[in-house]
Amino acid sequence: MFEPHAAPTRNIKNDVLSGLTVALALVPEAVAFAFVAGVDPLVGLYAAFMVGLITASIGGRPGMISGATGALAVVMVALVADHGVEYLFATVVLMGIIQIAFGVLHLGKFIRMVPHPVMLGFVNGLAIVIFLAQMKSFQVPDAEGVMQWMGGSALWVMLGLVALTMGIIRFLPKLTTAVPSSLVAIVAVSLLVIGVGLDTKTVGDVASIAGGFPEFHIPMVPFSLETLWIILPYAVILAAIGLIESLLTLTLIDELTDTRGRGNKECIAQGTANIATGFFGGMGGCAMIGQSMINVNSGGRGRLSGITAALALLAFILFASGLIEQIPLAALVGVMFIVVIGTFEWSSFRILKKIPRSDAFVLILVSGVTVVTDLAIAVVVGVIVSALVFAWEHAKRINVKTTLNDAGNKVYELEGPLFFASVKNFGELFDVRNDPDDVVLEFRNARVADHSAIEAIDALAERYLKAGKRLHLRHLSPECAKLLEKAGDLVEVNVIEDPKYFVADDKLA
Repeated sequence: MFEPHAAPTRNIKNDVLSGLTVALALVPEAVAFAFVAGVDPLVGLYAAFMVGLITASIGGRPGMISGATGALAVVMVALVADHGVEYLFATVVLMGIIQIAFGVLHLGKFIRMVPHPVMLGFVNGLAIVIFLAQMKSFQVPDAEGVMQWMGGSALWVMLGLVALTMGIIRFLPKLTTAVPSSLVAIVAVSLLVIGVGLDTKTVGDVASIAGGFPEFHIPMVPFSLETLWIILPYAVILAAIGLIESLLTLTLIDELTDTRGRGNKECIAQGTANIATGFFGGMGGCAMIGQSMINVNSGGRGRLSGITAALALLAFILFASGLIEQIPLAALVGVMFIVVIGTFEWSSFRILKKIPRSDAFVLILVSGVTVVTDLAIAVVVGVIVSALVFAWEHAKRINVKTTLNDAGNKVYELEGPLFFASVKNFGELFDVRNDPDDVVLEFRNARVADHSAIEAIDALAERYLKAGKRLHLRHLSPECAKLLEKAGDLVEVNVIEDPKYFVADDKLA
């Protein structure tokens, strides 16, 4: 993965300069996502300001940037189209409440269940999404207002400016790291375009970003159960997408900076930010992997970087909209292309032949689903497929070794995990008809994992009883013994030297 050029220590200068760089990159992104959601550009800009400011101030991952995102915008578009923007504001407030509840209940830790191939697929998929999002900058409207691809000199100028931006970002750190190379690139290319008078697309060609300070505004929707049933499904989906993207981005920044963020605290911060932005006319948001990468690569490590980015964005809206609108889109596209190169896990091509085929399949699957649908669906699909593969592989690993003890009893030494996927194979390991009257089932090298396993043990005991024989369970945990109470006298349980593990059963939680 692309290594950040930032200095290893956190300092005010790095945070402020990287924050300014991020603010410049936030403008076209927030405007574009507002268009995707079908709302005014200021709705996206206000969300980027408020969500970014609050999460940077109280979040669990200093240096991570949050704002309006495309993953949320694609879900919002149907709600806005069917019910209007006021319902969107109410939904964002409810979304925030759900996210706070998630953090208060300490559910952020479940992000640890995401396997590494899913993480690789996540970053690769998002890198592709970020790349594809930049393609709109290479389109211009024709006489009828239909977007067409650039051609001729306009395309060559655009490509040249993008290449110049990327070159500055790539090679300037070899000379100095006193100023973020992305910021230098944006300023240098902007001055070149303005000084020479090059005809190329600018931020102002996308939309005007001029506006006032966001005002407190209670969503104008009926306070009724009917409204709740309209906004609740959207709020749940948005909350899930926002938290998944935020927590995965948090994990990624942890790896880049060799530090550790606090997932539950970040959940509460994201929820607080979305409640606030819903009451101040914003479209809501979550962590942004692209801007977070820009921040880290530019030297941003502390909370001040995110706070600076948010306040600078507000300053652009209030005082400097005319100046910011002159920035060529090519400079911002170049910055985002560098982010794509840094985000994509290029080593995944090399390891595809070295890792299990199931992991390679999950990696490619998550990348593809992220591009075609959205992040939340991709991660859920990846986790489910990984879990099914895990269950299938471990279901095949259960086996027994048979011996005779001094008393002439047959001993089955069970090895491997006994759970829902392996119970069928478990039942086929025993020769009930030809076994002696007393049989011992040894659990020293096995683990009973769930209720399906308990039922399988009980069913085996009943098979031996019907054959006029007796089954003894040795080194079975007390939890398993408790769940076998209904077997009564069918099973004799020896609990001497029991292994220290617990059954995943609701009765014992």
